[in-house]
Amino acid sequence: MKVDVLLGLQWGDEGKGKVVDVLTPKYDVVARFQGGPNAGHTLEFEGKKYVLRSIPSGIFQHGQTNIIGNGVVLDPVLFREEAESLERSGVDLRSILKISKKVHLIMPTHRLLDAANERAKGGSKIGTTGKGIGPTYTDKISRNGIRLGDTLHNFKDKYTAARNRHLAQLHALGEDPDITELEKRWLEAIDYLLTFDIIDSEHFINRCLRDGKSVLCEGAQGTMLDIDFGSYPFVTSSNTITAGACSGLGVAPNKIGEVFGIFKAYCTRVGSGPFPTELFDETGKAIRDKGHEYGAVTGRERRCGWIDLVALRYAIMVNGVTQLIMMKSDVLDDFDTIKACVAYEINGETITDFPYSIEEEDLKPVYVEIPGWKTDMTGMKSTDEFPKEFNDYIAFLERELMTPISIVSIGPDREQTILRKSPLLNK
Repeated sequence: MKVDVLLGLQWGDEGKGKVVDVLTPKYDVVARFQGGPNAGHTLEFEGKKYVLRSIPSGIFQHGQTNIIGNGVVLDPVLFREEAESLERSGVDLRSILKISKKVHLIMPTHRLLDAANERAKGGSKIGTTGKGIGPTYTDKISRNGIRLGDTLHNFKDKYTAARNRHLAQLHALGEDPDITELEKRWLEAIDYLLTFDIIDSEHFINRCLRDGKSVLCEGAQGTMLDIDFGSYPFVTSSNTITAGACSGLGVAPNKIGEVFGIFKAYCTRVGSGPFPTELFDETGKAIRDKGHEYGAVTGRERRCGWIDLVALRYAIMVNGVTQLIMMKSDVLDDFDTIKACVAYEINGETITDFPYSIEEEDLKPVYVEIPGWKTDMTGMKSTDEFPKEFNDYIAFLERELMTPISIVSIGPDREQTILRKSPLLNK
């Protein structure tokens, strides 16, 4: 058996949670492999809306095992809030959720450092969510991190040393916080966290594969926020690409099967950083309003623009995407004309390969225009009902991206999901 990987191909917020929820019935195990509680995966079904931050999106289906893998950074306080909310909704979380001993813990002082570092940057700020993700991954890489498994091995001394180091850093930044109450809540949340099944997740997942069980790996954020291949430095602190599933779960590269790449029919970005196709006009506002483009965790207004095929081709390449999933097609239902960026113009030269930097002031997107379908698709049940113009848009994207689009989402509910038989799937 091989694991399948599902991840975002843009700057996050592509709709990964909904797709994981839809695909979960095909799998025995769903495993989250990176990121932290800055990532909000939104699911809607049966008239209810849920936002998951650290817990995998496969928990609402048929009792499949869900795993928080070693590549994730976990805030015990936020995890407790999320878990207790799900349990109040009737989810029997303890019977289906397992957590890796090797997850790194977000401490209260990590969140304070995140805010202090962002303030210190002034006009050059990254646009962090302030959840302590960056400082936690920094400690991980500098070999100063605290892992969940450390709670079982001389935890008090390890925690105290890490806390005191952080307080010294905060003092150097001119901060003098009182963390008494924050620390109390955090330690109580640690006790709550330890009531769950804490496992050596790499052994568990590989045993599942040997036993013939199917595994879906769930990513957070998006490819263009990858620490190596994203629009650095305006990126997240982990590898959001397919390779991150290997290091974030302990799965060998030769165990990767299908790679599902998710993208919106347009493009959005939250926070700072370059965005070549961003729209600052009424069209951008119309996309934001129709698509309800506000952060699931932060509530921040998302920046909106036309689809960027230069960046998408790059994301497909570095991830080895085998199937594409297009989300929020319905948001474009009312447009007379839709634009797609097929190249960049830099210093008068037209390029189709994603460049080292997209921050150049003279970078201009090169657009083609496609007729809109001017049809409300939200109630459609099959591809037979798609208007010709929408099918033409899909065919155009498949030609440009050289990858089949196998699923199309036409609304936020899990029922508003259409499976396609792309002719490219048989090639």
